[in-house]
Amino acid sequence: MSDKTQTNRILTTLPETEFLRLKQIVGDKKATPPIPALIPVCPATWWNGVKNGRFPKPVKLGANSTGWRVEDVRSLIDTLAQAAG
Repeated sequence: MSDKTQTNRILTTLPETEFLRLKQIVGDKKATPPIPALIPVCPATWWNGVKNGRFPKPVKLGANSTGWRVEDVRSLIDTLAQAAG
């Protein structure tokens, strides 16, 4: 499967509006069932990208809960796919 086809499949399976948690974005191989990564980076790399503005800013959902707007993650995936060629 080509990168463009895989990116299109990922974008069509995401809901129109929702918040995603970190494990939904970077994946979790240890979960049952495993959660595939939308952006294949480790959590530390993700947070560094958030800090330096490469990745979208999070939204504080509660005292111990942080999420990202699916629209922002969708836009990031599209931008990364275009940059890859």
